[in-house]
Amino acid sequence: MSKRAIIADILKAGEYGKQVLVKGWVRTKRDSKNVVFIALNDGSVIHNLQIVVNPANFDENVLKQASTGACLAVSGTLVQSPAAGQPVELQAETIEVYGTADPETFPLQKKGHTLEFLRDIAHLRPRTNTFGAVFRVRHALAYAVHKFFNDKGFFYIHTPIVTASDAEGAGEMFRVTNLDPINPPLNEEGKVDYTQDFFGRETNLTVSGQLEGELFALALSNIYTFGPTFRAENSNTARHLAEFWMIEPEMAFYELEDNMELAQEFIQYCVKYALDNCKDDLEFLNKMYDKELLGRLNFVVDNNFERVSYTDAVEILKASGQKFEFKVDWGTDLQSEHERYLVEKHFTKPVILFNYPKDIKSFYMKQNDDGKTVRAMDVLFPGIGEIIGGSQREENYDKLLNRINELGMQPETLWWYLESRKFGTAPHAGFGLGFERLVLFVTGMANIRDVIPFPRTPKNAEF
Repeated sequence: MSKRAIIADILKAGEYGKQVLVKGWVRTKRDSKNVVFIALNDGSVIHNLQIVVNPANFDENVLKQASTGACLAVSGTLVQSPAAGQPVELQAETIEVYGTADPETFPLQKKGHTLEFLRDIAHLRPRTNTFGAVFRVRHALAYAVHKFFNDKGFFYIHTPIVTASDAEGAGEMFRVTNLDPINPPLNEEGKVDYTQDFFGRETNLTVSGQLEGELFALALSNIYTFGPTFRAENSNTARHLAEFWMIEPEMAFYELEDNMELAQEFIQYCVKYALDNCKDDLEFLNKMYDKELLGRLNFVVDNNFERVSYTDAVEILKASGQKFEFKVDWGTDLQSEHERYLVEKHFTKPVILFNYPKDIKSFYMKQNDDGKTVRAMDVLFPGIGEIIGGSQREENYDKLLNRINELGMQPETLWWYLESRKFGTAPHAGFGLGFERLVLFVTGMANIRDVIPFPRTPKNAEF
């Protein structure tokens, strides 16, 4: 009996009289004179397998070492459990201690640790019920992303992490260099000479794979990227990370309406996949952190998203009588408080805003005939605000070049992007979804640092 059985499979099957070998970590241990109960968890499911131990059959030192946090291998026979809520328990016949956990120093001895405390021990927090649940849900959502696009005939494209272009024009990028930080080579103007750098030019960590993704959409029709992105934005908030994952589909022959339809279909699919495949974890998170979580998830799946133009949304906000911290006027970028008002109070459903003023949107968005707006769209969700941002892309070479020049950007750094509009250009569209924003919504967690394994934020890269 050398093959390990998975606890999730054991609890699901509910078989009695079967000999099994399980391996995992002790969550709790209760001692008495005649029996010892050990709750063992291997991470495969939020529920523990109860191990029933007759102390008379085991070395006292072995049982002492099997304390909370220790790693064990236990073999024995599955029997029907008399306790409510667990179909089977394991009558232990052998126990091997793989690794001990000193009860005096193991930091997860007690329940009720704050999430802030657990962030300081990110190397151990996956062993808690909360983070086990969160990261199983995160896995399921990542799988759902790939399954959705694969089943629709999209191709997965790996776009570069190191890039010389800034897709957002924000300038908040992490530089990649192997030049001497103390004495870098200087050019005749006294500036850093990046021609001597590894790539022969100034390069950064990517903020988006969109621009490169567009090139492949103009060859393979429907593609998506799913990879790490980086923003050097000094924002210490519950909604910002310096390193996060982005999902960015790009579709040839899609216009704005097609883009909005796909965005709704995609996000509803992912949420439903989590509901169907993470029932126990979501019920736990609903019970412990957000009593309205399951209702909110089902509401998103069951309702069409309201489509509203930016102009109409501004009028709704101005007429609302609501006191906002940030003033609303046509031409201003909507803040989270505005977005959440539209979703949570006015429409009481997810909202897709479209046709934004061109002056507050990126250079690559297709311009409308009115000369004032672009074919942009944002998907707004309850509790979060914007969860998806996208647009129809400007396929006209002259309009795109003019917009780049208007914004004072350097056309020569985007020659390859512009050239895609010179040879076989086509209408196309796409959007970006910050994966952690999706996980945040589906798990009901309040801080984005709690839905990524090792958060990277200002002054924090410990683990």
